[in-house]
Amino acid sequence: MHRRMNPREQRRMMQRMGMNMDSVPDVKQVIIRTNSKDITIEEPEVAILEMQGQKIFQVVGGKVTEKAPEHYAARASEISISDADVQLVADQTGKSVDEARKALEECEGDLAKAILLLQS
Repeated sequence: MHRRMNPREQRRMMQRMGMNMDSVPDVKQVIIRTNSKDITIEEPEVAILEMQGQKIFQVVGGKVTEKAPEHYAARASEISISDADVQLVADQTGKSVDEARKALEECEGDLAKAILLLQS
């Protein structure tokens, strides 16, 4: 059976292995930003583990929300889609011109992705 280590022993053992762990006080929010969404974590506990020159951030708890970032919506409106592209997608999929245009907008003008989206 394993015996439980107290926190002091754990810290000593980690230091011998070249590891260091600290907590980040008073964290209000953590935002993880991807190409398609922003993940926001409100009032989490954050710890930093340093090991072999690398920092590992551990985020625990808090209220999690996901939403599309503003820059993603703005970028989608900047894409210009030609009528020829819309007609090509409509012809290839047998869908209406409106459906083809929506698919192209959703796929940021990528013809192949739009065709695959409408065929699935």
